[in-house]
Amino acid sequence: MTTSDTSTPSRTVLERFPAGSPRGSWPAEEYAAAQRAQGQPDARVVMDLRTDQFLVVTDTTTQ
Repeated sequence: MTTSDTSTPSRTVLERFPAGSPRGSWPAEEYAAAQRAQGQPDARVVMDLRTDQFLVVTDTTTQ
């Protein structure tokens, strides 16, 4: 008997920060740290090259 996992991992974007900011990714990193302190343990910063933005994301699972 084979069991398949039908959930698909995806990301939820919590906030966006322009990459051209003079402070670089720091505002995004600070926001992600605040989200982790408030109970989002997997909040992290990723770079979206297409839009030239830093994204603070968290993993979500859809069924």
